[in-house]
Amino acid sequence: MKLLVRVIEARNLPAMDPNGFSDPYVKLQLGRQRYRSKVIKKCLNPSWCEEFYFKVDDLKEELLISVFDEDMFFNDDFIGEVKVPVSWVFEAKDKSLGTIWFSLQPKDRKAKNKDCELTQGVGSVVLEGKLPEEKSSSVDFEELMKSMEMSDRGGEIPSSLSGGIVVDQLYGVRPQELNSILFSPDSNFLKSSSDLQGSTDLLIGPWKFENEGESLTRVVSYTKAPSKLIKALKAIEEQTYLKADSKTFAVLASVSTPDAPYGKTFRAEVLYCIAPGPDQPSGEQSSRLVISWRVNFLQSTMMKGMIEGGARQGIKDSFDQYQKLLSQNVKPVDIKDIGSEKDQLLATLQAESQSDWKLAVQYFVNFTVFSTICIGLYVIVHIWLAMPSTIHGLEFIGLDLPDSIGELFVSGILVLQGKQALELMSRFIQARLQKGTDHGLKAQGKGWLLTVALIEGSSFAAVDSSGFSDPYVVFTCNGKTRTSSIKFQKSDPLWNEIFEFDAMDEPPSVLDMEVFDFDGPFDEAISLGRTQINFLKSSVSDLSDVWITLEGKLAQACQSKLHLRIFLNDTRGSNVVKDYITKMEKEVGKKIRVRSPQTNSAFQKLFGLPPEEFLINDFACHLKRKMPLQGRLFLSPRIIGFHADLFGRKTKFYFLCEDIEDIQVIPPTLSSMGSPIIIMTLRPGKGFDARHGARTQDAEGRLNFHFHSFVSFNIAHRTIMVLWKARALTPAQKVEMVEEESNSNSEETAVEDSIAKKVQAAEELEAQNLHAGDDENELRPLQTEESGSFIGIEDVNMSMAYSSILSLPTSFFMELFRGGEIDQNVMERAGCLNYSHTPWESENSDVYQRQLYYKFDKHVSRYRGEVTSTQQKSTLPDRNGWLIEEVMTLHGVPLGDYFTLHLRYQVEDLPSRSVGCNVQVYIGIAWLRYTIYQKRITKNILSNLQDRLKIMFSVLEKEYISGA
Repeated sequence: MKLLVRVIEARNLPAMDPNGFSDPYVKLQLGRQRYRSKVIKKCLNPSWCEEFYFKVDDLKEELLISVFDEDMFFNDDFIGEVKVPVSWVFEAKDKSLGTIWFSLQPKDRKAKNKDCELTQGVGSVVLEGKLPEEKSSSVDFEELMKSMEMSDRGGEIPSSLSGGIVVDQLYGVRPQELNSILFSPDSNFLKSSSDLQGSTDLLIGPWKFENEGESLTRVVSYTKAPSKLIKALKAIEEQTYLKADSKTFAVLASVSTPDAPYGKTFRAEVLYCIAPGPDQPSGEQSSRLVISWRVNFLQSTMMKGMIEGGARQGIKDSFDQYQKLLSQNVKPVDIKDIGSEKDQLLATLQAESQSDWKLAVQYFVNFTVFSTICIGLYVIVHIWLAMPSTIHGLEFIGLDLPDSIGELFVSGILVLQGKQALELMSRFIQARLQKGTDHGLKAQGKGWLLTVALIEGSSFAAVDSSGFSDPYVVFTCNGKTRTSSIKFQKSDPLWNEIFEFDAMDEPPSVLDMEVFDFDGPFDEAISLGRTQINFLKSSVSDLSDVWITLEGKLAQACQSKLHLRIFLNDTRGSNVVKDYITKMEKEVGKKIRVRSPQTNSAFQKLFGLPPEEFLINDFACHLKRKMPLQGRLFLSPRIIGFHADLFGRKTKFYFLCEDIEDIQVIPPTLSSMGSPIIIMTLRPGKGFDARHGARTQDAEGRLNFHFHSFVSFNIAHRTIMVLWKARALTPAQKVEMVEEESNSNSEETAVEDSIAKKVQAAEELEAQNLHAGDDENELRPLQTEESGSFIGIEDVNMSMAYSSILSLPTSFFMELFRGGEIDQNVMERAGCLNYSHTPWESENSDVYQRQLYYKFDKHVSRYRGEVTSTQQKSTLPDRNGWLIEEVMTLHGVPLGDYFTLHLRYQVEDLPSRSVGCNVQVYIGIAWLRYTIYQKRITKNILSNLQDRLKIMFSVLEKEYISGA
């Protein structure tokens, strides 16, 4: 929003120089925007008549107008000033103050009397302030849309914001018309919506190109109606087009309410997305409107949860009214009335009709059949014309053997040609009997329904002597197979056949396809190419009409392709996730929380998964490669993923549950930090996208992944096994595995169950103790359990926990991290039992890394938990010292899987002392999940760490003195 200020003239200004004149000029300031007028020499009644434009972001700002006298040698003399609130202009009639005189005022009260004596009748300045009038006709708006369309660089429509979707509806108008109704300057919809919601003082600015024509923006201001908790507020909404290409439109609205409590710390953002919908039965177009929101925090605040909770309810109520009003202006359309896109696309398919006689003529008209017929006729005529010959040699009546080499040669050719002709006839008859499974088998049951339409093929390799092939396609998904019909003598076959797979409980992961050349019922078919569609990596909307390139030697040489239309949808309704989680709880034997939409969205974004994939559980663990890597294991119905962000290095991969061939559990070892190891072995040739996370690869191409140091090993192992059984095992394998598990009641399982029960009991006891100590009047933040960030730990805020100057050199201090006898003694004295470590290994130049494992003494923790830790050391740049960074995971303590600890030791020599070093220890806590006990846990950890550091450093100083 812009403000026009016209400085016209001033009168009765005081004389500021000995000659009785002044050299006045005007300074104008609004926020950080400053302007200056020209200087009028030797004048007490100057006239400027200059215009200045200001961008207005906040209606509470004031325009400061100051009049100065120019001085050539010293500072300019102040004459007077006036402050004009911007709100005066917007509240005035016609949004203009008109021409008005303002009396100049001194800067402060102390200078007022003095100024009045020196400048009796201090002059006044006349100003004119108003909003500039600009044309906003529908023609101009259409031209702006055309400009946006010409400058559009393609790309997808922006994804929905993380706060959630408040409107998702089809309307019976074209996208251009719906965009014009919502955002055109000539449309009354915005005003009607504002009146319905009780907003007042609505001011709609014009659409303008900003940032050198890169963005189309306008500013809308209004006063929101008061609610039960908040009074009436002034709101400024900045709307910006993110995309406009005549078919899809995306507008981001950023709303600021500076007068609201903590209003300067956040902005509410709303994303309007308009996309084409399916055609209506009348042939007219429809549009899909999706509105999503989020709260963008500009500053950190403790009231984040309360602000988001209040915004969620307010936005939901506002857009309920918004949707009702829009339904009165534009007819909403039900998807059931217009049919699905799938039905419309499949209805246009018509299978290629060919008669058997035409196919027979096309198939049998070749040199082999022609030469066989000619030789057969020749032999028949010869038998007819030839006289009976006398019996010679071993012949007898009824058996006439060849009497010469020529007769033997002709007989051999006749037998071979007859054999080929019979094979061709048999092949043709068998192929015509194999009609394919299109439209023959309809999907049964409720669940995930997969429909594949095979349209055509292109550039198939010629494997027959005729220069053609007889291709057919085999589709395989979740163990089910569908086969197409055979197309004779075709390099570019046309099928137009539809295949449906029975409804599945979980969405399928992959669809395998392979094209074969038909060689008869008993011969091995030749593969003309194969491919695979991974539904986790491909958007279902992109598969509605797609050409897929085949793989294989013959296919790559000829660049063979298949034209497909693939549809995947769920027919069970909206309780799919809850039903699946309930089934998992029964098999795992543990309560599983349903994750929030924000958490699922973050999980999908982390691994690039489709919207139907949801998070079941995640566990802190180590990935064992050359060196153990601390991170988190994520489990969903179709994948097992791993993500780590350790010391700024990110590792991320996932593989399919159905690609796992075997899962083994190895007892704890020193290298696994005292934790059992889960080894997942993939099938040969599978999971090569995740091979950078594999521990080994055998000669047959199987990848092995090693995971250990789980906080809750028993639950993690059970969940992984349940997912694997559901996706990868056949019914016979499941029965066999259940029998083995029931017969093997090992001590290891009993111990794991006992540990799990103890840990669970300790968690409940700790929760009771923490809850008992809570203040009843304490306000709890309105946040969900999943509001923590499990994606990364790079944003951990580090604060100083301990700082001291020790009477020992830096070289001796580093004995604490060298793994020798001193390291062992110091850690044991600090309450670390069974202390073990791996040797330092070089990560890169001057950076080393190692792993630690120990248990807490009962004096440190009454639960005697375990610690797995990763340390990394490097030299300080340009200083004589070391930097040690450490990431710790606590096991067997209440809420230990809710956070990880980050420590940073910085030690350097003191140049002022012959023997001495400065040690600073920083601590940070990365919260993986939200808990109401964060403050208490942080305070407890900090106090415990400071006590341990004091003990460690005092023991280290004693070791140095005794050694010296």
